[in-house]
Amino acid sequence: MSQHDVSIDKWVYGGEGLARINGRVVLVPSVLPSETVRIDFGKDVHASLVEVLTPAAERVTPPCPLFTICGGCHYQHAPYEYQLARKVEILREQLQRVGKIKFEGEIDVISGPPLGYRNRAQFHIAEGKIGYLAARSHELVPVEGECPVSSPRLNQALAEMRARLGDPRFPRFVQAVEIFTNETDVQINVIESEHAVARRFYEWCESKQAIDYQTSFGSFRVSSKSFFQVNRFLVERLVEAALPEQGGESALDLYAGVGLFALQMGGRFRSVTAVETGSSAAHDLEFNSSRAELAVKVEQARVEDYLERLQVTPEFVLADPPRAGLGKDVVGHLQRLAPPRLTIVSCDPATLARDLAGLSSYEIESLTMVDLFPQTYHLETIARLRRR
Repeated sequence: MSQHDVSIDKWVYGGEGLARINGRVVLVPSVLPSETVRIDFGKDVHASLVEVLTPAAERVTPPCPLFTICGGCHYQHAPYEYQLARKVEILREQLQRVGKIKFEGEIDVISGPPLGYRNRAQFHIAEGKIGYLAARSHELVPVEGECPVSSPRLNQALAEMRARLGDPRFPRFVQAVEIFTNETDVQINVIESEHAVARRFYEWCESKQAIDYQTSFGSFRVSSKSFFQVNRFLVERLVEAALPEQGGESALDLYAGVGLFALQMGGRFRSVTAVETGSSAAHDLEFNSSRAELAVKVEQARVEDYLERLQVTPEFVLADPPRAGLGKDVVGHLQRLAPPRLTIVSCDPATLARDLAGLSSYEIESLTMVDLFPQTYHLETIARLRRR
């Protein structure tokens, strides 16, 4: 490792700032564009920040004492409006660089409170401590107080779990847990453990097997192995921005989860089919649509397998894929089916860019950046497409 003084050009996707040393790209954490900083730099592209020599005028004091130590947040040293503007720039750049897509239109922004938003988080446990992992490391950073980005009930549940660590009943072989809450009930999931965990552990933690998550447009049962959006302030706005104002005859919801989009689609389209591969989420989806008295047809299948046998073109398709994106097979089936309207809800701009490049028979009608993860580099994009 050797020390260098460098100037930061810009933020890049991944939460770091880009600098160059003799033409070589270097990525630096916890910096702002235009700053001059001192770094430790070796063979890896990732450098360590030693000192900020010339801070940017925008730099602010992070709200969390663990910022730069814990690997959870990347942008707490920047004002929130500044974060939003840079994320829009990063989205444009990813579309251009990865997909060769030069989108000239305005990118809408949906945002909410920048702190206290998370309803779900994963925590690691070691040597009687609980917390997050340091960036690019397996080293535990204990959280002794509250996490500023977590909701009040999530912070309370974290404190309760911290207190349990000293109890003889706590299984020492548990290495990581996930906590999910609707601000009333709490659901504990063991995600890393050397041995199976007995049911009495969950009973002791007062963990709910399934949580009812209330929204302005209905209630969603979310079981322990099902996914739900993590920003408690933006659930409704995400759904409204993704769905068309006008309904119609038929719609298809791909990667449907517990039915967050499908239930709203069921009120706007005469026929809705929701495709979900996970058995837990598919069962929740059936329960949620039945409770809402909506005739949503649930298909538990891989999306590519379902589309392969589909011959009838729906009027509208919504796809909310995992971070890996749609992939070549799904893109090919959508090109063949050619629905007039298509919306992609993406949590990774690079895979979105790749998928959009493959959907050559579509043009982008609008792009919306939804900031579901303030203080981090993660961003959600709603791409509304129309067939050319």
